[in-house]
Amino acid sequence: MNEFMEFFNNSSPDNVSASVKLFLLLTVLSIAPSILIMMTCFTRIIIVLSFVRSALATQQMPPTQVLLGLALFLTFFIMAPVFQQINDEALTPLFNEEINLEQAYDKASVPLKEFMSEQTRQKDLELFLNYSGAERPKTVEDIPLASLVPAFALSEIKTAFQIGFMVFIPFLVIDMVVASILMSMGMMMLPPVMISLPFKILLFVLVDGWYLVIQSLLKSF
Repeated sequence: MNEFMEFFNNSSPDNVSASVKLFLLLTVLSIAPSILIMMTCFTRIIIVLSFVRSALATQQMPPTQVLLGLALFLTFFIMAPVFQQINDEALTPLFNEEINLEQAYDKASVPLKEFMSEQTRQKDLELFLNYSGAERPKTVEDIPLASLVPAFALSEIKTAFQIGFMVFIPFLVIDMVVASILMSMGMMMLPPVMISLPFKILLFVLVDGWYLVIQSLLKSF
């Protein structure tokens, strides 16, 4: 890292600008999937959408590609203010040669830390801070990303499972009612899923289920 910073300090401004842009581009492209999954709201959204499909028992409907695309665009929509702040405070000044690479990294990490800390449970964060032996941070900026990122991911998974549980309850009731009716009629060989599936889809459509799920996800942030 020291050699890298020394290279930029000894280079001409034009070479530094071009080199910084190339370095940032390669870095972002290489770690973009990890950033998208672990440092944004993508994890919670895709888990909840997968729970909805499992609760409906519609197999591959909607297709996985559709769920991933929906989760991706919802992530961009929710994270737009954070990305805009990163662009205004870190990327634009860096490309205009107003700040150096290290300062840009510090400024870019602050909006992400603020977003993740708001969605992270204190118990989860303390788990990783205590394990690493780090001092208790006084501000959000002092929280190390090495501890905040896994704590944020753990909190997101837990929150997604809580929402998924609430999604499952009405469909589970329908399955139980249909199974009880079939058993009372002596039709034990007929799979209850075949009978309950149309009723679950009908209920989901009548209550505008996708709207309610997306609305709940947006409000959860």
